[in-house]
Amino acid sequence: MKPVAIFRHIAFEGPGFLAGFLDARNIPHQLICIDSGDAVPASASAYSGLVFMGGPMSVNDDLPWITQELDLIRDAVAQDIPVLGHCLGAQLISKALGGVVSKNKIKEIGWGKVQVSDNETARSWFVDVKIFDAFHWHGETFTLPQGAVHLLSSEYCVNQAYAIGPHLALQCHVEMTAGMIATWCEFGADEIAACISSPAVQSAQAMQQQTAGSLPHLQEVAAQLYAHWVSGL
Repeated sequence: MKPVAIFRHIAFEGPGFLAGFLDARNIPHQLICIDSGDAVPASASAYSGLVFMGGPMSVNDDLPWITQELDLIRDAVAQDIPVLGHCLGAQLISKALGGVVSKNKIKEIGWGKVQVSDNETARSWFVDVKIFDAFHWHGETFTLPQGAVHLLSSEYCVNQAYAIGPHLALQCHVEMTAGMIATWCEFGADEIAACISSPAVQSAQAMQQQTAGSLPHLQEVAAQLYAHWVSGL
């Protein structure tokens, strides 16, 4: 099998739970570290799938690799190579396929419930899951591109996930590990402090206290989503 390419945009937003999931199934994967200067491939044909992780930048920023990744996503979709996006990655997919990425009404940071949409496509991805606590860290949102089917919403962000055939875009973070949450709280301390009065922002202490109770189920949901996604590789 060709490897799955995983695009990292900042050092502490790696593949997390996804890496272990792929390893357990002997699915080869290659980490492409944009933050370290790795080049964006010109074609998706060398890979069985593409995964785009998060990052603090906006897809609307004038960064050369953003344009290159948008082109790569369009190339993958044209070749029916499955694409998976987490947060910034989902926004990249949306913009690449004609959607619009703009500021969300408020930031979402920390644990928050998401509701699974009532449609057949959502049931194929989430099976019997109706609602769950997801992890959030975003200030922007996306519109659904043409042909997308809505999958998830939250109280503060209507478009939390969508699918287009084998392609999955997730505004929320399902790839989390306890270590990642602790690291994000450390690196994001100033951002948390700046918007702690928001109803959708948790303190670092509250996030980490909730992790023990919420992370196991989140990883069960992530495993279900990833299993469905890799079935298209």
